Amino acid sequence: MAETSAAPILMISDPRSDYALVDSGHGRKLERYGKYHFIRPEPQAMWAPASDDWQADGEFIPASDDDGGGRWHLGKNVPAEGWQMDWEEVRFTAQCTPFRHLAYFPDMDPVWRWFRGNLQDVESPQMMNLFGYTGVGTLALSAAGANLVHVDASKKSVTAARDNAALSGMTDRPIRWIIDDAAKFSAREVRRERRYDAILMDPPKYGRGPDGEIWRLEEHLAGLVENCGKLLDGDSRCLFLTVYAVRMSALALGSLLNEKLAHLGGTIEVGELAVREEARGMLLPTAIFARWSA
Repeated sequence: MAETSAAPILMISDPRSDYALVDSGHGRKLERYGKYHFIRPEPQAMWAPASDDWQADGEFIPASDDDGGGRWHLGKNVPAEGWQMDWEEVRFTAQCTPFRHLAYFPDMDPVWRWFRGNLQDVESPQMMNLFGYTGVGTLALSAAGANLVHVDASKKSVTAARDNAALSGMTDRPIRWIIDDAAKFSAREVRRERRYDAILMDPPKYGRGPDGEIWRLEEHLAGLVENCGKLLDGDSRCLFLTVYAVRMSALALGSLLNEKLAHLGGTIEVGELAVREEARGMLLPTAIFARWSA
């Protein structure tokens, strides 16, 4: 049985040269992505902002219903094709997407650094990134020496990830780019008796696979975690699971990992991801997580 830490942990993304949470409040947030500033909805910012005068290059206006829709109102200076940003050695294209995101999740910064720390003494560690999106995390770990399997159901996202690899000068890195349903791919990896040193899982609440497969977090997460546990062994180092936009506790995620990864021993910790506001140092929570390490 793995040891479970009782105290929740905060993993905080601090302001950086290419990204900052500038200010937040009244259900919105002002962020800097490279040289551009954007306003987006943020229900958890229930406090008042530090300033009432927000200057932005664009704002996402949500739809009146709760389905997550809406549209961007952008200034003429925001390039429709995107603009380059940096994360350590990684170069990537940020862009305003129809789903209010900007093709990059800056709150994952401490997660990628946590993986680097856990894998630093492993020679050419084998790692899988499930729901890998536009590949910034994949490239962040590849740059540190890991061999990656990057899995995402969206052909568009995987294409963007490969483009980011080219932008970073990392097309020759040992990365397998897989367009597939994460649950099906993981199950096949179990049947192939593959093993990994580390696994990163960043599943959505709801999604569709390339062949129309339906993903519902509450229904399918347990099976996916169980299969990922079978891909780890006594020499493996770590697994990280994040969950966004869902009514679920980090403690529930920790209990799930404890059940499915019991054979590995090690330590399970739970907590929240947060971004530190530049204006006042306030912490804006973004996601819950559970993580296992040997």
